[in-house]
Amino acid sequence: MAVPWRAVGLLALVLIGAGSVWQFQDWRYGKQLADQARQHGETLNQLTMAGAEAQKAEQDKRLALEQKLADSEQTHYRKLSDAQRDQDRLRDRLATADVRLSVLLDATDVAKGCGVPATAGAGGVDHAAVRARLDPAHAQRIIAITHEGDRGLIALQACQAHVRAFTR
Repeated sequence: MAVPWRAVGLLALVLIGAGSVWQFQDWRYGKQLADQARQHGETLNQLTMAGAEAQKAEQDKRLALEQKLADSEQTHYRKLSDAQRDQDRLRDRLATADVRLSVLLDATDVAKGCGVPATAGAGGVDHAAVRARLDPAHAQRIIAITHEGDRGLIALQACQAHVRAFTR
């Protein structure tokens, strides 16, 4: 049997041509895939950096808010401590009779049967005002009531500061 060399040569050329085309397509598509992978990686890197920046910004906001709240609590505690110290000092002064609480009386109101003279004594601080001294026990109760009121006002101010800090 005779081998048709011409057909074998033609077949070899077709196979070599097909292989060359296949290799060329592989290089071309490989380059395109590499470019796509690089672009995809850059996009993911940019998204990661943007996410990290957003997270950092939120963390900074949270830390700033925590600092504001800590400052607010410290201010609230200081105000409460100052009020407590002032109340204790006043209570001690009342207990030792170093200071006495008094109230102004309406000298024109004689309907209650309180015949208090309309002029003040020479030792009075208020000019032409009639004052009555309170019993120390009553004064202590008044001081305790005002102390609770002061604490309530300070607590209200602290709550308002917290609300303002959260709404900003």
